[in-house]
Amino acid sequence: MKNNTILYELKNLAKKLKQSLFVLYLSYKDKRTPWFAKAVAICVVAYAFSPIDLIPDFIPILGYLDDLILVPLGISIALKLIPSDVIQDNWEKAEEIKKNGKPKNWFVGILFIIIWILLAVWIGKILINLIG
Repeated sequence: MKNNTILYELKNLAKKLKQSLFVLYLSYKDKRTPWFAKAVAICVVAYAFSPIDLIPDFIPILGYLDDLILVPLGISIALKLIPSDVIQDNWEKAEEIKKNGKPKNWFVGILFIIIWILLAVWIGKILINLIG
C-alpha cells in the first residue's frame, strides 16, 4: 500500500508540473526570456508535446520514466531559469491555451521514430555479424 501512495504522489507532482508546460510554451516566445532559458524551454516543450515518447510506455518501468521524472524535471529547471514576471504574465494566457488542448509536435515525434529505426537497424547488423 505504501508503494501505491508514493506512486500516486509522484503522478500528482508530475501532473502539477505538466500544467506549467503551457506557461513554458508561451515563455520561450517572450522577448524578456533569456536565450539559455529559451533553449531549455524549447527542448522541454518540444519533447512534452511530441506525440511519441523517446522511451515507449510499453517498456516496463523505463516507459514511464520520462512521464514521471524526465519531463517534470525539465519543466522545473526551465521554470527556474525564466524570470518570475514573465511566468506571471503568461499564466493567464496558458490557462486559455490549456482549455483548447495541447498542441502536437510532429517534428519531434518523427525524429524519435527515426532514432528507433536507426537503433533497430544497428542492432540488426550486430546480430547478423554475430550469427553470420
